[in-house]
Amino acid sequence: MKLNSKAILIAAAVFLSACTNNGGFGAGGTGAGGAGGTGDVSDPTTVAYFQQSIGDRVLFLVDQHTLTTEATKILNEQAVWLMNNGEFSAVVEGHADEQGTSAYNLALSGRRANSAIEYLVSRGVSPARLKSLPLGKERPIAICSEEACYSQNRRAVTVVAAAGLS
Repeated sequence: MKLNSKAILIAAAVFLSACTNNGGFGAGGTGAGGAGGTGDVSDPTTVAYFQQSIGDRVLFLVDQHTLTTEATKILNEQAVWLMNNGEFSAVVEGHADEQGTSAYNLALSGRRANSAIEYLVSRGVSPARLKSLPLGKERPIAICSEEACYSQNRRAVTVVAAAGLS
């Protein structure tokens, strides 16, 4: 293997290892787990519980922004958690896979985020506690040009934080 190829692989590994935040780049809450922490996964009032026990993301089908049955199940649980934990607000990040233009995917990711927000509001969450952040195809969590990766990148991620911090 050429030195150039090795350098690229090492750089990619370093980049990917730095991306451990489930909510995306620079996202994440500072809830009941202390400054900057996510808290204990067994405590239902923490960000860690929300992310790991409820789930912070829903997936979409190709070129779609309508919610699947699985997505509505997760969003129902998110709504209950948000209603029970009023000190948190949320930013819903919309994402798209790499197929299509940047402009098209930015618009699609906005529709995905808005679909999730509209559903949460329909379940009783105050719209004042929710914001939409369309990110297009710029922040994939899986990098490859195959359906296995595309399907993970077609998502909306609910990033919760103490109210006023999101």
